[in-house]
Formats: sequence, C-alpha cells, structure tokens
Amino acid sequence: MNKEELIDLLEQKHQVLFSWLEEQPNEKWTQGPEDKWTTGQHVLHLVNSIKLVNHAMSFPGFILKYKFGTSNRALRDYNTVAERYREKLVQYEERAQKFNQQLKTPTLVQKRTLLNTLKIQQKKLQYKTRKWKDASLDTLVLPHPLMGKMPVRELIMWTAHHTDHHTKSLQNSY
Repeated sequence: MNKEELIDLLEQKHQVLFSWLEEQPNEKWTQGPEDKWTTGQHVLHLVNSIKLVNHAMSFPGFILKYKFGTSNRALRDYNTVAERYREKLVQYEERAQKFNQQLKTPTLVQKRTLLNTLKIQQKKLQYKTRKWKDASLDTLVLPHPLMGKMPVRELIMWTAHHTDHHTKSLQNSY
C-alpha cells in the first residue's frame, strides 16, 4: 500500500467513525452495554493510541533505529495486519481486558474536546505519513503492545484497522 492509499484509508476509516458519532445522542457518550466500554471510552482509547503513534513518529529515524532496530521481514498487506490483530486479540484477551480496565470514562463535557483531539491527531498522522520516506516507513519498526515490533507502514495500517474495529463495535452494540 503506497503512502497516498494509506492516507486515504486513514481518512476513510476515521470519517466513518466521525459520521457515526455525530448521529448519536449525547446520552450514548456515557453509556455502553453491560461490562463494555462507553462510547466515550472507545474514543479516548483511539485518541491515546494514535497519540502514541504520532509521538513515536516525531523522533528522528536514527533514534528509532537505535532503540527498536529495523524490520527483518517482508511487509504485510492491510488484510494480513488486520487478521493478525484479530488473532492477537483472541490470544491475549485477558491481558487486553486488564490493560483496558483502567480507562477512565470521559464526561459529556469532554466529548467535543476528545473528538477534536482525535480529528487533529488523525490529520497529524496523515501529515507525518506523507513526510516520511518510503524506505523509513518500510524498514523502521515500532513496538505494539499485542503485535510486537512492526514496520511503521504496518503500524499505520493497523491504526486504520483499529479505528475500523472500534467503529464496527460501536455500530453493532451501541
């Protein structure tokens, strides 16, 4: 997947989420199915996730290379990244639940700020993706808590899938 396709994918997946969120009544922001996240927690989780990717991509490549190394395998396509993520979620379900239990419930007052933050962060990721060299996207790796080290291009694909994953969860259950 080239950079422009990747950027388009990020935009598309986020726009589907934003459209769905705008249609929801405010009461849904602080509600969710029993023992599941609220809508606000889904958004907060996505904000936290994309901020980490943006922060990591702010470092010079030589620092990332020194700290995490380089990829030792061929790049995976979007569908393979998405499938591996689904497998890891099943494999590490208990670990993921513990990690996510501490996520605070955002208030309705925080809704607009969180949505704006997510919009800004996803645009920032698009900008950073466009500015990075293709070779760096393909060879530099970053750690993911479930997936292990991944080439940055795959991590960006994962970010698009992650947004889609949460959007579908919201659409199906909320």
